[in-house]
Amino acid sequence: MDYLSARLELPEWWGRNLDALYDCLTEPGEPRLLVLVDRAAVEGTPFGRRLLRVLEDAAGENPSLWIEEDGGGDGGADGGENRG
Repeated sequence: MDYLSARLELPEWWGRNLDALYDCLTEPGEPRLLVLVDRAAVEGTPFGRRLLRVLEDAAGENPSLWIEEDGGGDGGADGGENRG
């Protein structure tokens, strides 16, 4: 969760769980692009599958949040990019 907190630039008060992540990602704000690298690796764990569901659900709820897949292989979600 610390990795996600740093990469997604989440506020310090967030609860460091998937429910809190969803809440942060569905808050109105600047447009945000999440780049998912190596989806198969993320889907390979129970936590990864839950994380993907949260990210996809949040993107469905927040019109300013997009998820794109990168075919690379270093395995992470990168939220440091803004779209626009």
